[in-house]
Amino acid sequence: MGIQNFLIVPDLNKKEFDHVLSRATFWKQNPHSDLLVGKTVALIFGKPSTRTRVSFSVGIQQLGGYPLTLSEQELQMRKSESIEDTARVLSRYVDAIVIRTFDRKDVEDLAEFSSVPVINALTDDDHPCQALTDIFTFQEVFPDATGRKITYLGDGNNVAASLAEAATMAGINICLSIPEGYDLTSEKMATITRLAGKYGTEFSIERNPQKAVLGASALYTDVWFSMGQSEANDKAEALKPYQLNAQLLALALPEAIVLHCLPAHRGLEITDGVMDGDQSMVFEQAENRLHVQKSLLAYLLAGK
Repeated sequence: MGIQNFLIVPDLNKKEFDHVLSRATFWKQNPHSDLLVGKTVALIFGKPSTRTRVSFSVGIQQLGGYPLTLSEQELQMRKSESIEDTARVLSRYVDAIVIRTFDRKDVEDLAEFSSVPVINALTDDDHPCQALTDIFTFQEVFPDATGRKITYLGDGNNVAASLAEAATMAGINICLSIPEGYDLTSEKMATITRLAGKYGTEFSIERNPQKAVLGASALYTDVWFSMGQSEANDKAEALKPYQLNAQLLALALPEAIVLHCLPAHRGLEITDGVMDGDQSMVFEQAENRLHVQKSLLAYLLAGK
């Protein structure tokens, strides 16, 4: 296969999307391989990270490769050197680049001028690796996932956007319960609507959280204030009715699971009782980042 970047979920076609998710099961059951022996993957971090950094680093090592971790502060990128030149240089040293940063355009520019695959590990607009993991976790719990419903509660952020893209591609109905004024961008709404039409899934917006969770097989939430954002009282007040708590969970299907991409602000977007309860799959979801990202790396770097 040729060079392929993974910047947003729809960068994978349906066959590739299904392949990465199905192979994640294999890598979960067979963690070690020599598939990437002799290959180096640069991990560039402009934002602090726990799950992304550790899961990619461990995953690359388990596949036999070498993770080269760099902070943006250590690089000359955007300082004394353009992103374009940084991409050209890194491409001569490493076999792939994973970047977690703020601005989507930085990732797009890096990918445009790189001659090796670039993986978007998070920007302010997208979190595609997380979204693949979310769907993989949902399908693990519900093998009959097609036609079931995930309800996302809270802020219309990068996690909500990528989750909705991935759910529609997987044949899972997605409902976003977001207060007015905190919606996804019109560009993202158009993309998700197009994907829902293409794959025959239901995509809906429901302002009332009590209505939104009815019939849901999973309730998903994320922090109300993304990394780098200042906390504002008016936003917290608007999002308060969307807290994932026992009362909302009781309105979903009896077998419904709870998802959160972490880190969690306990007592804000989610309560301790729900986060630590029997229906929570939050920490299994966190573990699955490792397996899904290994599957993505194996596909992009080795066609496996």
